[in-house]
Amino acid sequence: MNEEDRIGIWIVLVNDEEQHSLWPRQKPAPAGWRDIGVYGSKQECLDYVEREWKDIRPLSVRKMVTTRDPDHDG
Repeated sequence: MNEEDRIGIWIVLVNDEEQHSLWPRQKPAPAGWRDIGVYGSKQECLDYVEREWKDIRPLSVRKMVTTRDPDHDG
């Protein structure tokens, strides 16, 4: 029996930086991560993450880039 068969249902978690992770449903989410209500097989959850998490940069980095001085060369 492989890991996916043992775990069964997976969930998608998101942290404050809007990073995504898969987690076994039967385990409590680690500190700093929240359940966003997406459940399924490992592949279904991976498909969701691939479809929805387009910009994998942490939220703080995305905010920094969008608020940066447009005249700055960096």
